[in-house]
Amino acid sequence: MSGQGEGRAVPFYCPYCGEEDLRPHADTHGAWECRACARVFTVRFTGLLAREVES
Repeated sequence: MSGQGEGRAVPFYCPYCGEEDLRPHADTHGAWECRACARVFTVRFTGLLAREVES
């Protein structure tokens, strides 16, 4: 990856119907299309939570 957020997060299943027949959506970078329910969605990494370190 050359910059932040430029990599493609690969989903294993559709978040709407649960099917695994997903393909990259050609019109939008980072978008995926579900062949089962015909929805197009994106997956984006937002960040990490700050957690307290236990001693």
